[in-house]
Amino acid sequence: MNIELSAEATEYGVAALRAFESAGGDALIESAERDPGGRDRLLAPVFEGLGAWDLEPRKNGDELEAAAALCRSAGHWAVPYPVAERLSRPTDLDVDGLLVVSDRNQAAAVADLDLRWAAVTVTGQRAVATVGSTSESPRTSAFVAPLELESLDAGGAADVALGLVLPCWTLLGMLDRALALTRTHVLLREQFGRPLAQLQGVQFQLTDAEVERSGVEVLAKYALWSVEAGHDEAVDDALALRLAAIEAADVVFRVAHQLHGATGFCDETTLSWLSRYSLPLRRLPLGLSATGAALTAGLGRRGLTGLFNDDAVAP
Repeated sequence: MNIELSAEATEYGVAALRAFESAGGDALIESAERDPGGRDRLLAPVFEGLGAWDLEPRKNGDELEAAAALCRSAGHWAVPYPVAERLSRPTDLDVDGLLVVSDRNQAAAVADLDLRWAAVTVTGQRAVATVGSTSESPRTSAFVAPLELESLDAGGAADVALGLVLPCWTLLGMLDRALALTRTHVLLREQFGRPLAQLQGVQFQLTDAEVERSGVEVLAKYALWSVEAGHDEAVDDALALRLAAIEAADVVFRVAHQLHGATGFCDETTLSWLSRYSLPLRRLPLGLSATGAALTAGLGRRGLTGLFNDDAVAP
């Protein structure tokens, strides 16, 4: 088992980071909030230059890893576009992307985009999704809009696994950035005549947050490998990853906001934007409790296979 991304995928992720930065970086989300209908036009040249929509993550393992690296880079800059959802698109339907949804009150962060969507519930029921209108501004909705579904068929387990894993890579990129911003802040900000970073309490908080973030990174790599290998347990692994990612995001953003203080909630601070636009990834299609319930229902009494199964344990 090798869960590390290939050198090519890692290099592609770095190239994506630079491309998003050249296109505006942190200003991308601000521009999209001012002009929600123009975010597709704003980002189309970047995706075209990266060849993003030419990737076929369902058919090729290397391209699956590249897709994950692209999602992580998009998360780093809080790119205001459903990158993971478009990369998850089914190959047997004439659609532009895939949305994993709950069994009721379906919604997704896809407002103001002229795209065709398929949807799948966590239990594998597939549908065609139509995006409804919303009167809320992106500042309060984070581009979330209601969905209307027209049922198609069952048997979308592979859709569920990929559709859950790739958005977690986007959230991982956001956690990377939130911690990087916080480290920079505590190194520059002084209290009692010395940088905040030298205070033991601050060091403990940052360590706790980094442990959570690094744990999600390992699980994200494992869940991606599980999808690539076509494991029967891929949906369970994807749900376990999502559960860990939501829990980690709660810790990382709590620590980041605490150490930034009041400025962390001001739009002059990048953390504010990053935190606000992480919420749809953390709440949709399922929040913390609902994700845990779905994982428990799927596992029953057999438990997760995970990185360490019975065969890997010495007698």
